[in-house]
Amino acid sequence: MPKITALVPMRHQSERVPGKNYRFLAGRPLFHYILETLLACPEIDQVVVDTDSPEILSGAAEHFPRVRTIVRPEHLRAGTIPMNEILLHDTALFPADLYLQTHSTNPLLKPETISRAIRELTEKAHAYDSLFGVTRVQTRLWDALTRPINHNPAILLRTQDLPPVYMENSCLYLFSRPILEARRNRLGERPLMFEIDPAEAWDIDNELGFSIVEFLMKQRSR
Repeated sequence: MPKITALVPMRHQSERVPGKNYRFLAGRPLFHYILETLLACPEIDQVVVDTDSPEILSGAAEHFPRVRTIVRPEHLRAGTIPMNEILLHDTALFPADLYLQTHSTNPLLKPETISRAIRELTEKAHAYDSLFGVTRVQTRLWDALTRPINHNPAILLRTQDLPPVYMENSCLYLFSRPILEARRNRLGERPLMFEIDPAEAWDIDNELGFSIVEFLMKQRSR
């Protein structure tokens, strides 16, 4: 089994949901959920948090002593910095065969789903060099010029019979440092799309998403 390091980048500031990463969701700081999930995956050797947030640094030290932390350098803190540049910095500090990157904004992601993704890539390493999470979409899609993307308007198929398209859901990525260095990208030349159940694939990006995920989290806890 390859040595796997999980990376969780978390900025202190958030434009659309203030204090999102450490804001309380269903009674606990949001980032607690993903750290618990990653620590519950037996395939992951270490979990690393990259942040510029004093709240997250102190909270991780208090509640998750097994988690390693990186204080994000000043030159990588602006919201305009590409994630790949942050990952290049972090992977240089923690050598591993594979890196799994996810976000605190995916609190419904399950440990068994992450483990399944790791197994799928390692078992298919002869054919694929990286992996990313996707959500299946079967609905009628149009582009900005009113052109159908995945259907023929003259043939009104049921949506469940449409050919599926897949949305990158930002829930997880698996990659190696050589790929990241060579391509400045988490995805290699032969990435594997890993389908995740929509019930797990919520990625909090706005206030409505935060409220929906909080409702789902409370339902799950019951």
